[in-house]
Amino acid sequence: MDLSRPLAPAAARPPREERIKPFRLVKYFAFSGLVLIFFVTVILAILNTHWVKSLQRKKSEDYAHALIENLNHQIFLQFILPVGLRYGRIQLRNPEQFERMDHVVRSTLHSFKVKDLNIYSINDTISYSFDPERIGVQAVKDRALEEAKAGRSSSRLVLRGDFLEVLLGFPREVRLVTFAPLRWEEPLGRISDPVLGVIEIAQDLSEDYQVVYRFQILVVVSCAVLLGGLFVVLLFVVKRGEAIIEKRAEERLRLKEQLNRAERLSAMGEMAAGISHEIRNPLGIIRSSAELLKKKLARLDPGNNLPEIIVEEAGRLNAIITDFISFARPRSPKLAPCRIEDVIDRNIAFLTPQIAESRCTIEKTVLTPLPEVAADAPLLHQSFLNLLLNAVQAMPNGGRIRIMLQADAARIRVDIEDEGPGIPEELKEKIWDPFFTTKEKGSGLGLGIVRNIIEAHGGGIRIENRESGGARVTVELPVRPAEPAGDAWKPS
Repeated sequence: MDLSRPLAPAAARPPREERIKPFRLVKYFAFSGLVLIFFVTVILAILNTHWVKSLQRKKSEDYAHALIENLNHQIFLQFILPVGLRYGRIQLRNPEQFERMDHVVRSTLHSFKVKDLNIYSINDTISYSFDPERIGVQAVKDRALEEAKAGRSSSRLVLRGDFLEVLLGFPREVRLVTFAPLRWEEPLGRISDPVLGVIEIAQDLSEDYQVVYRFQILVVVSCAVLLGGLFVVLLFVVKRGEAIIEKRAEERLRLKEQLNRAERLSAMGEMAAGISHEIRNPLGIIRSSAELLKKKLARLDPGNNLPEIIVEEAGRLNAIITDFISFARPRSPKLAPCRIEDVIDRNIAFLTPQIAESRCTIEKTVLTPLPEVAADAPLLHQSFLNLLLNAVQAMPNGGRIRIMLQADAARIRVDIEDEGPGIPEELKEKIWDPFFTTKEKGSGLGLGIVRNIIEAHGGGIRIENRESGGARVTVELPVRPAEPAGDAWKPS
């Protein structure tokens, strides 16, 4: 037995179709916002990476132009002038001139990140190259080459890798190829600045791009981890918020149901006050007359049982009216010191003949000592009597009824279990409705009267099916003095 489990009145539980799922809109907006933030972050990371790549390219282009300018100066001073003065003309096919040119170029570009270099003559022939096999090869017509011959420098990126790597912007190899004119310098006193050829420099930017790539991955991963943490926190907050709002919605439905029930009871009470005397007075006359008629017919016509039927049905109608008035206008309990175990014992003693006739047995178990409480013993006797009668009627072929009593510092709990068929799922929400019954001769007010009595004592009642079969009725009553009727006790 779980005595710590809170027990709410059955009417407080909203019907299944009224149980709503609030907070969904806020939850969807929150999660959608996180997803949107993540994608925006990825886009910003891509844009930042593109911006960094642009800066890197601009820096590399400026670096290449400065390098070409210095190389142009060194070639002019250390090769063109000396070779021109010594040989009268420049012929790189001459091994001595080629070695001198190669020495000037390599010493100038030493320690610089130059992957490849070509020097074109004015007629598009490769005059010098890091790859000796290219020397003397006619260059393919190229727009950048033509612009350099016209005196305009230009650069372009060459990306190498598979399709996906190039598409995502992170190829295995990145080269910046720069074309710039090889000029005749002005210090010799010439007015013009003619183009002597074209210098092509290829810089390897793969390492720089890898740094940018790692930076982008770091940004995306960091944002993913951060947003993942925010998602977990938000999920926790949303779950808590959803639970709170759903609890409030259920409480609102419970209060609404209680208000509707109170209005129905009020209307029934007014109706009961108007019809109780109007029906009971003639009913009493009918019953008395039927009893007199029964005595007279007993002498004249002993086999005639019509008066007996009238008396029986009049008594049943009187019981229905009594139940109706008890339900519509429940009597406020007169609190006095009471022991629940004594009330149960009186019920068992009263029902002993009927229980034996129905081939049922009752087992009472007191799990913990029971304190004395303030209660109305006759009203509790009536409520437990109805519950025990229901248990007996649920087992027409006999069975065992178990009564278990236990208590803690705040309340007393009484469990009544039977071995009947239990309550069908579709009827669980209807058993507390007035006039609802599955019995042929029931008024449908018994459980309502029981609940009114228990709640008037500040307690609660619950009916549920047992896993092993049968039904279990749980009643809880406060150990402290009961509150006035209408102010129901809520177990902690």
